Amino acid sequence: MPNEHLPTKPCEVCGREITWRKKWERSWDEVRYCSEKCRRAKRSSIDEQLEVAIMGLLSRGSASICPSEAARVVAPSGDEAAWRALMEPARAAGRRLVNQGKVEFTQGGKVVDPSRAKGPVRIRRVK
Repeated sequence: MPNEHLPTKPCEVCGREITWRKKWERSWDEVRYCSEKCRRAKRSSIDEQLEVAIMGLLSRGSASICPSEAARVVAPSGDEAAWRALMEPARAAGRRLVNQGKVEFTQGGKVVDPSRAKGPVRIRRVK
């Protein structure tokens, strides 16, 4: 791949990988967000709650969890629409935790890159 040698860093909001671009040559150190959407959104208290929920669920002895479990913990109880709306923020919280080296994403029992994972994933502590 032609972009393998380019530097990368994680987005502060969604945790996705940002790859260096020529237009950022002079300002690469200031680049913090992968998109305008992330720049406007910033991190919220819900994002922090989701990270705490993920680590809390994993500390209770679960080998791995689905991001929906963290979304259900943070959402108001019984409100299906609320936890479904928190699914992408829960995955983003998981990606940020991957970037911190605390957890990893898996599919079919194999570790996957959270920036490129499509479909259902599980989150587990780093072994």
